[in-house]
Amino acid sequence: MSSDTWDTKKEQRAGLLYGIGAYGMWGVVPLFWPLLKPAGAIEILAHRMVWSLAVVAVAMLVVRRWGWIGELLRQPAKLGLIAVAATVITVNWGLYIWSVNSGHVVEASLGYFINPLVTIAMGVLLLGERMRPAQWAAVGVGAAAVVVLAVGYGQPPWISLVLAFSFATYGLVKKKVNLGGLESLAAETAIQFLPALGYLIWLGTSGGLAFGAHGAGHASLLAATGLVTAVPLVCFGAAAIRVPLSTLGLLQYLAPVFQFALGVVYFHEAMPAERWAGFALVWVALTLLTWDAVRTARTAAATRARTATATTATAPGAAETLPVAEPGTVQMADPGAVRATDPGAVPERR
Repeated sequence: MSSDTWDTKKEQRAGLLYGIGAYGMWGVVPLFWPLLKPAGAIEILAHRMVWSLAVVAVAMLVVRRWGWIGELLRQPAKLGLIAVAATVITVNWGLYIWSVNSGHVVEASLGYFINPLVTIAMGVLLLGERMRPAQWAAVGVGAAAVVVLAVGYGQPPWISLVLAFSFATYGLVKKKVNLGGLESLAAETAIQFLPALGYLIWLGTSGGLAFGAHGAGHASLLAATGLVTAVPLVCFGAAAIRVPLSTLGLLQYLAPVFQFALGVVYFHEAMPAERWAGFALVWVALTLLTWDAVRTARTAAATRARTATATTATAPGAAETLPVAEPGTVQMADPGAVRATDPGAVPERR
């Protein structure tokens, strides 16, 4: 095995560990928010915004990437999109914290299960994208799941829907902004900072601030919200540059799976039969979606391989220019490629 191939495989293994770390931390974060009580959800959210900017500022000092700020300030349209992203992620963060601390961990996990389905639906409605039959079936099954859950809850699962739509909107806006992960978080938290700080100052002057009123340990936990926000994002960024997006797409289900398990096993939230039925439909929809993505990518990879083979075979002088392995060595395939015939491979999402 060549040193380049070994390095590539090593990087991919590291990327997989980073991805598991990121989604694993997001999956167990419901254990953290209750530790911040008796602070209310809005105060916790404000601390998260303030301390996240502090952590990101330190990271920016380390990497010394500042040129993007001037370029961003000269683009009002992009600044407006970042403001939209900051707004929708504020809604997402705030509702999630409130959900966990109010005993709705299972319903919150559902929001991140149905998020891929919402993202696909938004792509069709807002971007004019075309869906394949399996994707239509997945979205249809997901819609049926929402109806079943609405019957089970006695009302639409609004927590799940708001979390799913807010995060899908956030992803759509982030795609249009096209900033790096660290830079994007810095810009968003900079927009969030002043309103959040103003709210904390108002709480302090009115005597309702929990920070510092319950000991140094509690204050440290509130300050740690910045790390809780930034560290998984750093791990995610490290994973994104090392593994295919399809791998990240599969890993994303780790977080809601962990959250769901915590809600049922640790927080002992009720799961009547109709709620199990609704979740089962969601999982069927996600299975359809994943199967379709894997099948489509493998077909595309096989088509590219046949095209490349045909081009090589018909190129003038192809026989003379084909590389030949040295005696006693084994030629390795491109470590980043995925063979269409490999049943265990997960192709890169296009």
